[in-house]
Amino acid sequence: MNSICIVTDNTAQFITKSFVGKNNTRIVPFTIELNGQPVPQENSISLDELPPVATAELNPRLISPSRELFRQLFLDLGDEYNEVIGIFSSSKLTDCFENAKAAVSSQLGSPKILLIDSLSTSFGLGYLVQIAAEAVTKGANCIDIERKLRNIIQRTYSIFCVPGLSYLHYSGFLDQAQAIIGDMLGVYSIFAIEEGFLTPVEKVRSRRNILLYFQEFLDEFEKLESLALIQGVPIGTQEIRTIREHIRSNFHNSIYSEHVMNLPLALLFGPQSLGLFAIEKESNF
Repeated sequence: MNSICIVTDNTAQFITKSFVGKNNTRIVPFTIELNGQPVPQENSISLDELPPVATAELNPRLISPSRELFRQLFLDLGDEYNEVIGIFSSSKLTDCFENAKAAVSSQLGSPKILLIDSLSTSFGLGYLVQIAAEAVTKGANCIDIERKLRNIIQRTYSIFCVPGLSYLHYSGFLDQAQAIIGDMLGVYSIFAIEEGFLTPVEKVRSRRNILLYFQEFLDEFEKLESLALIQGVPIGTQEIRTIREHIRSNFHNSIYSEHVMNLPLALLFGPQSLGLFAIEKESNF
């Protein structure tokens, strides 16, 4: 019997599709509903098929894996593994972590299950999963892995530029009036994920100002372990190029990756959103 399995959800985005320890990693999918109908995972739509503005007719819904699904998954993994580490998207963004927690509370017998709220999503979540999976291959135990992951969580920062607020309304982050007013003003809203919460931090009126804000965000750090740019439907190739050049010139020793926003994240924030994740280098002092 194998030792430890890592379980996560499909908001996670990884530095590379193949990573050390992937064979002992399981990814649980969200259910996506559009126009009142579930979208089969095997026939998933592309970002540019999603309208820029969510409507009542579209009614985009991201439904977390159920308690029963987690209960059955953990039972099945008990036949193959001694221990399971579940690392999920922030409990302030989705119900995934809480559903897994409820399943564990009713679980009897093996395997031993440790749950970690990433307080993040997308690359912030995927990075934790990769670190945990690699640690398992090196023989680390659950206690050491948990300590390492919680240290990284404290050093993970992210911001998102959201051009329209309608998807945030249907995700439950804003009321309808806030979304309508935001769209009418035509501004770009900047949000940070702080302590797992999606927190508004700024509003800007042009793409150039988006670029300046992202650069100011990066300039707050002296050394970074890893960076990732998450792109939805492109807002402008020149802006992306400038951000990329700024990262490469100022953080050339950091691991840098770019990703197309996955569909679950697009339903949460909107398909035209742009995200930036920064994982600060651990201090030696």
